[in-house]
Amino acid sequence: MKRIGLLSDTHAWWDEKYIEHFACCDEIWHAGDIGSLDVADRLAAFRPLRAVYGNIDGQEIRTVYPQIQRFTIEGAEVVMKHIGGYPGKYDPSIVRSLLVHPPKLFISGHSHILKVKYDKALDMLHINPGAAGRYGFHKVRTLVRFTIDNGTFKDLEVIELADKFSDK
Repeated sequence: MKRIGLLSDTHAWWDEKYIEHFACCDEIWHAGDIGSLDVADRLAAFRPLRAVYGNIDGQEIRTVYPQIQRFTIEGAEVVMKHIGGYPGKYDPSIVRSLLVHPPKLFISGHSHILKVKYDKALDMLHINPGAAGRYGFHKVRTLVRFTIDNGTFKDLEVIELADKFSDK
């Protein structure tokens, strides 16, 4: 059993609440638009970090983190890509891979819209954790926590940090 802390779209913004809310997690996953290696390094110093780069991430981040991660953890295959779309409207850059070999969990970021949706056609869960940083049109910064246990996802929690203009 693994407890996962998931975030996206930090856009170089650091919040100590990431550590507070991910203290119970075994791993942290970042779905892109990290914004700075400093943010990634601080997360990785706290817990093992799996991340992908996003469209705003420069060469420094792209040399460390891939565009797509596909891995198996606790009996569940996972695919993570920053620009990925959502069930019924996957991004053209990933749709073929998802259709040919669907994982059990597909994670994307980019939209700044928190969304958890099950794709019945592909028997796959999709999670977009929204945006944890201050840049963008979102009004509330969000994180997601969940557990993977023997190929099953459970105990999913949405954490609202604060509106993007305050630290409270």
